[in-house]
Order: sequence, then structure tokens, then C-alpha cells
Amino acid sequence: MLTQETAAGTSLLRRHAPTWAEARQLAYHCGGPLPPVNVTLRDAIGRTLTSAVTAQRNLPHYASSAMDGWATHGSGPWTLTAPGRQLSAGEASVIATGGLVPAGATTVLRKESGHVSADGSGIQRLTLTPDAKPDEAHPGRHIRPAGEEATAGDVLIPAGTHLNPAHIALAAVAGHDYLQVQRKPRAAVVLTGSEVVTSGEPGPGQVRDAFGPQLDAVILQLGAEPAGQLRIGDSYEEWLAALGDVPEGLPPDVTITTGGTGKSGTDHFRDAIAALGGRLLLDGIAMRPGHPAVLAELPDGRFVIGLPGNPLAAMMALMTLGEPLLAALGNRPLRAARLVTSGADIEPCPGRTRLMPCTSIHDLAFPTSRTGPGMMRGLAWADGYMAVPPEGVAAGAPVSVLPLPWTAPSV
Repeated sequence: MLTQETAAGTSLLRRHAPTWAEARQLAYHCGGPLPPVNVTLRDAIGRTLTSAVTAQRNLPHYASSAMDGWATHGSGPWTLTAPGRQLSAGEASVIATGGLVPAGATTVLRKESGHVSADGSGIQRLTLTPDAKPDEAHPGRHIRPAGEEATAGDVLIPAGTHLNPAHIALAAVAGHDYLQVQRKPRAAVVLTGSEVVTSGEPGPGQVRDAFGPQLDAVILQLGAEPAGQLRIGDSYEEWLAALGDVPEGLPPDVTITTGGTGKSGTDHFRDAIAALGGRLLLDGIAMRPGHPAVLAELPDGRFVIGLPGNPLAAMMALMTLGEPLLAALGNRPLRAARLVTSGADIEPCPGRTRLMPCTSIHDLAFPTSRTGPGMMRGLAWADGYMAVPPEGVAAGAPVSVLPLPWTAPSV
């Protein structure tokens, strides 16, 4: 791991690259939770609440009818009067379910228990039906009192709640228009390589773009918001401009680059970071595939994750560095690997953790086939990936497994 102190122009080099487990921890601990934001109720669904939602007044804030029928005052019989006006003893008025109980009302008589008739002068009288229950006219019957669900100041939704549609409905009923939630990190993508084509079959010396069509979806699955994609060639000037230009509006918190993390004369990730005054937080990981992955930070606080150019290597590097970093910025815990029984013997890879796409069957993990650094066929049918220690693993022994973002519950 290389830590570069740009102000002094010096660097400190660790003699060994961090292990896969160390790299995950480092990526998680180099970022902190982003500040909360206020969003509309519609935009709050699926977000994490950072400030408790309280009842601003009693819920419901008025006494209402639990039945269709009549609001009444006293034991009856009653004289019908206009709905909504204050009732005196012996008066009643029509009311619907959920309607405001008028002042003076002591009971709501349900429709099935009352009978209306008119006397000779045209005045309408309400009486109980012969089969009405004896307690139908008892005070408080069929009235939902104010504050029945909550009283002013009650905590309705505690901070830390992952908001679902029912939470949003409750907040709306309580009179809230905005909620304070944890801000999700914004992640932009810089796709590099002049040999990359975006449609059709590639010719000799060309490759199809494996990242552009799917990285935004993976970013969403990792709990972040896509902040746009930029496609550049392989020149140093293009790298410098891509990482140095801050987009108008909301800048990304993280920029993910593809390719350019090797150490040949055509790989410009490190040079561009240095020229912009940034520092390398991690340079290389003792794992396979994906060992040339790099994590850096720019002076304005933006993080840059450099993924290798080979598709499978890039995805394993994104899981190793991107998932922990985005979790930290989003104030979420780092997912722990689960120990699963290996269904196959896997050879040692001295000095490196092997990350192998796998499928799980009855708590047995089997590596998929065709999992070279540039291959995607094995990953396409996997539901997770195994972190095989450098000494390998025997069939029947435990091995660490993490689910892939598209097979794990959404963040």
C-alpha cells in the first residue's frame, strides 16, 4: 500500500500489499458518513431516517365517527338537525365514517340501529330500532377520540429506520412534508480505453464495453446514486481533465475509473492523481483477480477508485473497495463474509486471496467455471464470490462467501 503525502512531495511505501480482508477494512474506515439531507416524502422511501418523526399534534387531531349513522346528544329519541352544528340535548345529525363529531355529541348511533320518521308537523325524529343493542346509545359509542393513535410529541418513527411506504404514509398523516434522511453517496464513472466499442461486434484489437451498460445498476445496488458516466481515451491529458473537472451542480463523492491502474507507460491513474494534488490511500491488493486496484483521495475530498481494465478483475475490485467505501459514506455497516462449506478442492495461490464467483447449493459453495480476469461468463451465473485464502481450501472445509449485489437484498 502506498500512502502519498502530496504537500511534502514524499511517499511512504509498505513492503507488502494489504490482504483482501485488510483492503476491505481500509476502504471502509477511510470514509465517514455524509451529512443528512431533507427530502420530500416521495423521495424518502427506501432511505434511512436520521431524525425521528414525531406527532406534531394529536392523531387524530379531532374526534371522528367510526360508523355511518347519526351523531347524537343524550339517550333519545332525537330530533334531526342540520349536520355540523352544535347539538343540544335530544338532537342528532347525520354523520359519515371519519366525519368530524360535532360539538355536544355524546354518541354516534350506527345506521343499522336507528330509524327516522316524520311527525305531522314534518319534524324528523330518530329512534332506536327494536333490535338495537342496549348499549348502542351509551356515551362514547362509535366515536374515535382525538389522540387515539398518538398524542402530540410521541415518537412515531425513530431515527435509524429504513423507510418503507407505510412509514411515509404515517409521516404524511402526522403532517410532515419533508423528512431528514441519510444522504446517499454519489458515484460517477470514467470509462477509459480507445480500443473499447459500445455496439456491435468488436473487430481485431477492439473489445466491447462491459462496464457502461451495467455499472450504474451496480452502484444503485451498493446503496449509492449514479452521478453520470464519461468515456475517454488513453491519453494523460484526458485522464487529467476527467478527474480534475468538477461537474456543475452536485459533484460526485466517488469517481470510479476503469483501466489505467497498471504501471506501464500507458497507465495514467497515479500520475493524474499526483498532478491534481491527491494522495493514494491504497495501491494494490494481495488478491487475484483485481490486484492492481487503487484507492485515492483528491484535495476536495472526492474519492477515486481505480478498477483494473479486465471485466471480472474490475468487478472483484469494486466489491473489495467500492462496496465498503460506499457503505461508510452512507452510514451503513460493512457486510461480513459468511462461512460456507466449500464444495470443491481449490488450489493454493501463494501470497494472494483468490476471489472466485460461486454458486451456493444447500450451504455448499461451488466455484463457477470460466472465471479468468477478462471473463464474465462465470460471474453471470454466480450468486456470490468465495474469498479463498492463499493456502487454498479443501472440499468440506469452511470458506468465506459474500453475495453479489444483485443477489443480496437491496441496500
